[in-house]
Amino acid sequence: MEPAALFVGGLAAGMVAGTASCTAVQGGLLTGLTTRATVSGPKVVSLFLAGRLASHLAAGALLGLLGSAVRLTPGVRAALMIVAGVAVIGFGLRLLTGRSRACPSHGGGRQAAPALGRAALLGASTILLPCGVTLSAEAVAVSSGSALGGTAVMAGFVTGSAPAFALLGLALRRMASTRLAALAGVLALAAGLWTATSGLRLGGWLPGPAAAQAVRQTSEARHDHARPPGAGDVQRIDVWATDRGYRPGIVTARAGVPVEITFRLAGSPGCARSLTIDGRDVALPAVVRLGPQRPGSLRYVCSMGMYTGFVTFV
Repeated sequence: MEPAALFVGGLAAGMVAGTASCTAVQGGLLTGLTTRATVSGPKVVSLFLAGRLASHLAAGALLGLLGSAVRLTPGVRAALMIVAGVAVIGFGLRLLTGRSRACPSHGGGRQAAPALGRAALLGASTILLPCGVTLSAEAVAVSSGSALGGTAVMAGFVTGSAPAFALLGLALRRMASTRLAALAGVLALAAGLWTATSGLRLGGWLPGPAAAQAVRQTSEARHDHARPPGAGDVQRIDVWATDRGYRPGIVTARAGVPVEITFRLAGSPGCARSLTIDGRDVALPAVVRLGPQRPGSLRYVCSMGMYTGFVTFV
């Protein structure tokens, strides 16, 4: 595919789907930054966006050249999301206690330089917290097979989602410099908690009600699958990715028999359009093939850690 077409495709993905998805995942970094900055809001937001663009362009070039070998594992991404969430929670607490109110800089180049450098660095670090749509764009960059093609698709994607980040940053900056600073602190706390919780879910360190239900379903259904598998048997399962998660959220399969899970898209599923299963990142729609499994539950999760699903083997 030509670089121009890749750019347009990335631009459309950024504008339509990346706006909500990426600001939800990565907006916590911008929240913490803008609510404590001591220099003008436009400068901080501009450098944040510049750092974000630079890191995504570099990632696109690397992905185009080297493919999935340069991707972070789901466990590493989960840990980074938790660290980012904790940092943003700290920013929110400082706002609520009145120790981090934004104030104008009095010609203080010594104060402004670190703040501007921090803005660019945090913008660049957003590549470490990819949302579901980012992962889809990265998959296209990998398939392009060239540094130019990978750079084009990521440039389009960042450009398409940039207006939402700019509006978010400027709005939060205005809130932090007025009497609404306490509200900005509450928003920062919420963003930090959401990011950290999503990281815990992505890493599998925060089991929810669906996990307990999957375990119960496994134990209750064991006696219904006593038939020994025949030679060459392959189980086929359909799962739909929707804007509210995966349907059905829990499916049952026989242990000891290979399985093919066909993940389909229903409407515009947002972050559910990419998931992590069996240690692999998968962009949907896709068919995931698994070898014979032991009795138990196999968990998969969307790339943002919001939605989970289970395959129970009995």
